[in-house]
Amino acid sequence: MKKLKLNLGPQHPSTHGVLRLILELEGEKILSCEPDVGYLHRGLEKMAERLSYIQYLPLVDRIDYLASFFYSELLCRTVEKALGIELDKKVCMIRVLLLELNRISSHLLWIGAYLMDLGATSPFFYTMREREMILKLFEKITGQRMMNNYFVYGGVRHDIFALDDIECIINTIEKKILDYENIITENPIFLQRTKNKGIISKETGLNGSITGVNLRASGINLDLRKNDYLYSDINYKSIILETGDSWDRYKARILEIIESCKIVKQTLDYLQKTSGLKQNLINPIGIKLPEGSFYSEIEAPRGLASVYIKSTGEKTPYRLKWRTGSYYAVNLLRKLLINEHLNDAIAIAGSLDIILPEVDK
Repeated sequence: MKKLKLNLGPQHPSTHGVLRLILELEGEKILSCEPDVGYLHRGLEKMAERLSYIQYLPLVDRIDYLASFFYSELLCRTVEKALGIELDKKVCMIRVLLLELNRISSHLLWIGAYLMDLGATSPFFYTMREREMILKLFEKITGQRMMNNYFVYGGVRHDIFALDDIECIINTIEKKILDYENIITENPIFLQRTKNKGIISKETGLNGSITGVNLRASGINLDLRKNDYLYSDINYKSIILETGDSWDRYKARILEIIESCKIVKQTLDYLQKTSGLKQNLINPIGIKLPEGSFYSEIEAPRGLASVYIKSTGEKTPYRLKWRTGSYYAVNLLRKLLINEHLNDAIAIAGSLDIILPEVDK
C-alpha cells in the first residue's frame, strides 16, 4: 500500500493551538509522528533577562493562560526562597484556595473541549457554565478573569473576600460532576473512542518525563503537592489509576476535580475563622536575588511545572528557564500515535491536555 504524509494542523481546530503533527500513514494506520512546534514562540524566557523581577511578574501568567496562578506562584516562591521570606499561614491558604480553583477551571475546560473533539457538543456548554462561575469570581477578587496577577512577592495583593460565593460555587460543582459522570463516563461511544486507546505504560511515562494527571493515570504515584509547604496542613487523596489509556486520563481529572473541591473547602474553613492579613511584602522596585542558582517546582494542572533562575546579583535574572508539562506531552506523541488509526489521533492527543502556550514559551 502506498504511504502518505499528512499534516495534522497547525490550523486544525482540535489541536487547540498551532500544533503541527507530521504523520506518515499507510491507509488509516499511523506509521510515524513528528511534532513540529514553535509557531507560537513568544520568547518569555529571553525577555526575563531584560526585565526586573517586578516587571516580569505580570508576564508569567501568560505561559499557561488557563492556569495562570500556578506560574505566578512559581516565580513568587522562587524569589521568596532566594530572599528567605516566609509566608504567613493565611497567605498560604489564600494561595492554595486560588490555585485549586484554577485547577478546577482548567480541568473543566479540558473536559468540555475534549468531548467537543470527539463530537459531543452538550458537555462543552455544561463545563463552560461551571467554569464561568469561577472566572467571574476571579474577576471579582483580582479584577481580571484571566492573567490575574494577584500573587506578589511575600504575599497577595489584598485580603481574600467573597468566601460565601466560593462555597456556593464549590457546592454547585460537586453536584454537577455527577451530571458529567452520568452523561459521559459510561457512554458507549465515549468508551469506544477512549478505552484501550493511547495507553501510556509506566515505563513509557517515566522515560518520556511525563508528570501530573497523565502519569498518575498510568499508576505512578507522583504528586508534588504532598511535599509542597503550601499544602502542609491540607488533607487530600492523590488520584492513581492503572491502565493509562485515554479513558483513565479522563476519569483521573474528574476525580481530581472532586479532590480539589475538598481542598478548597478546607481552606474556606480556615479563612472563615481568620481575620486580618499579615504579609512579609518587600519593596518590589529594588529586588535583587543573591548570586547563585534558584529552583522551584509545583504541581500544575498539566503536570510538573518548574522555574530555574541563575542570578548574578543584579536586578534582572542572568538566565531563566521554565519547565512545562505540555512540552513533554507533545514529545510523547512520537511514540503514542504509532500503529494507531488516524481517526483516533485527535482522541489520543486531546487526552493529554496539551496547551500550546506552555509548549512555545
